[in-house]
Amino acid sequence: MFSLDDADVAILHHLQQNATLKTRELSEMVNLSYTPVYERVRKLEKEGIIKKYVALVDREKVGKKLMVICSVALKEHSRAMGERFVQAVMGYTEVLECLNISGEYDFLLKVVVEDMPEYQKFLMEKLGSLENIIGSTQSQFVMGEIKATTALSLQRRQG
Repeated sequence: MFSLDDADVAILHHLQQNATLKTRELSEMVNLSYTPVYERVRKLEKEGIIKKYVALVDREKVGKKLMVICSVALKEHSRAMGERFVQAVMGYTEVLECLNISGEYDFLLKVVVEDMPEYQKFLMEKLGSLENIIGSTQSQFVMGEIKATTALSLQRRQG
């Protein structure tokens, strides 16, 4: 495992808040000169700690007003069934996140669509087309987002 020092943690903290920071701005924020900051960022990218840079879009401002948490139970718990389900879900643009979970359901999907008719179409035409894979689904409609962040807490462990 790659070990982060205090400077790496500071760099990651600032980049998680604003990935468009220029190296010069970042170097001022973390109190290091340009070259070490540039090299650290490149190393964090190379090590896969920084996976990619993205623009976060306000879903409601682009008409995606309905968020649904959809729990999915598979009919059968075989590797082949799980892989077929995952492969299908990876192609669904409505699904922002897919988590493999324990308990009554096998997967948790975070689905974002324009409205209820679009969700119904997604459920019937896409998830429903996986009838030989899916045993059951349960939909929970998000009434409001209380906290939504992409930033990880990166406090270093001492010792």
